[in-house]
Amino acid sequence: MPTSRSYGDACTIARALDVVGERWALLVVRELLLGPQRFSDVRRALPGASSNLVTDRLRELEGHGVVGRRKLPPPAGSTVYELTGWGRELEPVVLALGAWGGSIPRPPDAHLGTTSVLLFLRGGARPRRAACYRVELDARVWTVRTEPGRLTVEPGVPENPDATIRTDPPTLNALLEKPSGLDAAIADGRVETSGDRKAIRRLLRERLA
Repeated sequence: MPTSRSYGDACTIARALDVVGERWALLVVRELLLGPQRFSDVRRALPGASSNLVTDRLRELEGHGVVGRRKLPPPAGSTVYELTGWGRELEPVVLALGAWGGSIPRPPDAHLGTTSVLLFLRGGARPRRAACYRVELDARVWTVRTEPGRLTVEPGVPENPDATIRTDPPTLNALLEKPSGLDAAIADGRVETSGDRKAIRRLLRERLA
């Protein structure tokens, strides 16, 4: 059930936690950082949370004005959730929390989701030239665009991408940490590519520059 518990503390930190401090709430926010998502997308990204729990968190965040929902126009017609302007202000908070957590050992066999890897890619990117990529992770397609000094990620299929890469989040994460493993990953079937292979190498390599 949705909760309305409060710390009853006037401190602004406590007041913020009254809004986003419930378990899974900030991870729901994380999943919306890259754009609108359907309920099924958010639920699939949080395998440790039940459907009812995800529903409750979305309802609470919507009630607090952090998340909004809207219906896409035909032919899609599905309902999506997205961060409001106020909710978007949580992005540096969530990313800073992620940076702080980088020193904490990763639990063995822990889930690693698509959004987390794409945020990792975006956060460390130092591209030198413009390019457009079609990135498919766990059967979802994302548009990744680079320009000198900047990388953006958004859901959806790009028009005329320079290159395509299809893999799973753990493999992409491993390649971002060690780009030299690309050829081996292609050879053993963990990665499929098309288009400009050099552009894909730049995408992986230039986050280290």
